[in-house]
Amino acid sequence: MNGPEAWIQIGNLFAYLAMGHCVADYPLQTDRIAREKCPGCSSTIDWRWWLTAHAGVHAFFVVLITGLPLLGLGEWLLHALIDLGKCRRRYNLAVDQGLHLLCKLLWAALAVFALG
Repeated sequence: MNGPEAWIQIGNLFAYLAMGHCVADYPLQTDRIAREKCPGCSSTIDWRWWLTAHAGVHAFFVVLITGLPLLGLGEWLLHALIDLGKCRRRYNLAVDQGLHLLCKLLWAALAVFALG
């Protein structure tokens, strides 16, 4: 698929993925997860578990929306790496969210072209 129809589908899919991101990052991420997913900040279980679980929720939404498990795996990895960068104060929340949304745009484009 190419032309305007593809761009419309990418836009629609991006909107769904962005909404899924908002749900996974805000109501489904507790204050404890947000705090303890960072190295050196965990007091209950190791931070790696919190970060893996949080990124896994995002991956689930990507698979649910696109139907493509490979994109979910990509989301799982990139989401964890982006959050780790924020935890290490490499960038602020705005950059963190921008990177996450850029990933969602990438997943939307890949899904549209993969599914034709």
